[in-house]
Amino acid sequence: MKQVFGRPRVLNDVVMHYCPGCHHGVIHRLIGEVVDELGIAERTIGIAPVGCSVLAYNYFNLDFVQAAHGRAPAVATGIKRALPDRVVFTYQGDGDLAAIGTAEVVHAAMRSERITVVFVNNAVFGMTSGQMAPTTLVGQKTTTTPWGRDARVHGHPLRVAEMLAALYGPAYIARVSVHTPAQVMKAKKCLEKAFRTQLEDRGFSMVEFVSNCPTNWGLSPLDSVRWLEENMLKYYPLGEFKLPEEVA
Repeated sequence: MKQVFGRPRVLNDVVMHYCPGCHHGVIHRLIGEVVDELGIAERTIGIAPVGCSVLAYNYFNLDFVQAAHGRAPAVATGIKRALPDRVVFTYQGDGDLAAIGTAEVVHAAMRSERITVVFVNNAVFGMTSGQMAPTTLVGQKTTTTPWGRDARVHGHPLRVAEMLAALYGPAYIARVSVHTPAQVMKAKKCLEKAFRTQLEDRGFSMVEFVSNCPTNWGLSPLDSVRWLEENMLKYYPLGEFKLPEEVA
């Protein structure tokens, strides 16, 4: 009998620590499938900074490096420049990339570093109990905005994909989701494009995943997906914002 489904070879057969209904596990699988299908496992290096993804190195049978909070793009830059034949990617949440690490990712993008950034945007600081993040929606309640985010006080949510796409340096920028099977398939195609952008030496690439956080949103996994569809996707539209062929 032909096997039509199985665990990606680069994903370890272990139980993940993520909360029930969290999309991190799906995103991990997509990375595993893309790395397997491109045949790049032996030369791929991942960077796991602080956040819910801090233990990602337990789940991937790949070389991994731990980075300080927000510094994954800087660490990735150093590795890629020292070992240009390696495929280097970061795996970062919004509390990491869009807060303490904003300068790191902006300047790595502007320099068009040959790295790939996987950015998981669930609109809160997930690991540290659900505080407001730069991506928290206006009106969204968090542990530090119990009455909802007020734009007059806290500013507006940061759209990272649009911000980086406006820069000259990046080669590929996309925003995807994995909340439906159809979106999972689209997300995988974009992730493959991002890795191919690096493999072809085209420049910096980033895929932003609009994700859920059932625990810190205070919702069931199913309700969190509905909330994502009804609220997150209105402010964070999905699509490809910059393609390699648009870069001179």
